[in-house]
Amino acid sequence: MKSDLLIKRTTTADIDLVSTRLPEIAQRRGFGLLGTHNLKERMAAKGVEFGPECRVFEVCSPALAKEALSASLEISAALPCRISVYQEDGGTVLASIKPSLLLTMFNAPEAAALATQVEAIVVAIMDEAAAVE
Repeated sequence: MKSDLLIKRTTTADIDLVSTRLPEIAQRRGFGLLGTHNLKERMAAKGVEFGPECRVFEVCSPALAKEALSASLEISAALPCRISVYQEDGGTVLASIKPSLLLTMFNAPEAAALATQVEAIVVAIMDEAAAVE
């Protein structure tokens, strides 16, 4: 299902390869990795069986986050940026909520240009991580 709220990339690259590359690529583009959640493993640890691999990466640029938070502390509810990497239909999918749309929830029009900048970086990270070499 297509959603105008999501940025999605599909690749034939293995989920483990994408998951290894994504933090390195994010760091090169000024975004640090704050955390990774392997949903399959976390659910299994709680006794819940979950079939597909799904990993969620929390990435953030401290400088850009400070700028966004200076516009409105409410934006902290949308931080950090999350990039999900999961298996679907025999391929690997990368997905993220569009920062430009996410920020429309907050009364911070001065952050619109910043959200567009962050979105461009998130797209570049996803594109590079999805690239098949």
